[in-house]
Amino acid sequence: MNLLITEDDPLHRAFLKTAVENALPECDQVFEAENGAAAVEIVKSETIDGIFMDLQMPKSNGVDAAKEIWRCFPEMRILFWSNYADEAYVRGVARIVPSGAVYGYLLKSASEDRLAFAARGIFVQDQCIIDREVRGVQQRSENTLEGLTDAEFEVLTDISLGMTDKAISARRKISTRGVQSRLKHLYEKLGLNRSVTHSDIGPVFNSRTRALTVALSRGLLNVDGLASYEMELEDWLAKK
Repeated sequence: MNLLITEDDPLHRAFLKTAVENALPECDQVFEAENGAAAVEIVKSETIDGIFMDLQMPKSNGVDAAKEIWRCFPEMRILFWSNYADEAYVRGVARIVPSGAVYGYLLKSASEDRLAFAARGIFVQDQCIIDREVRGVQQRSENTLEGLTDAEFEVLTDISLGMTDKAISARRKISTRGVQSRLKHLYEKLGLNRSVTHSDIGPVFNSRTRALTVALSRGLLNVDGLASYEMELEDWLAKK
């Protein structure tokens, strides 16, 4: 078994390598990559059976790297290892996992025993292992009363990119009325259904930009995710 550790922090890479040696004595070789782009190159040039993947890294983040790796090797087993359980990261991972893929999502605050358990579960026993806190975020995002639906999250990412209703309509293949309906539901779930007005200046907030502020503060959006959404938008525009 050959494993790849993808982590930009040298100390974390060293920690993971020691953890692998202790938890997985059947591992023959451990490769290392300091960013997602390097990880993709190693996977394409070497025989890799599983990957530890950090999420936030320079050049290419973990979600983008995993997406490209799974595109080429859909059966690759990946354990995401991150400081973050924000919904933006959880959704970012969930939206790229191939059907039937074995993967895990573990927070870096997890104990060494928990890390060893996750590593053996994913790389040896082909089990999906998800941190309890991350599972809670997944369940909350799937709750139709509390979380955003995929359609509502799509329109949130679209307005975060500055798109107009007409452009969103074309991209998502829905009517402008459908876009406005999605926005209405989005605003309601973000607590923006009540307008704030001032006697002298009228409405205090622009709903679109206010939604972005609330989404960022709640961890629904982050910089890595926005960069990926920008690339997807550029691909769509190039095909128009």
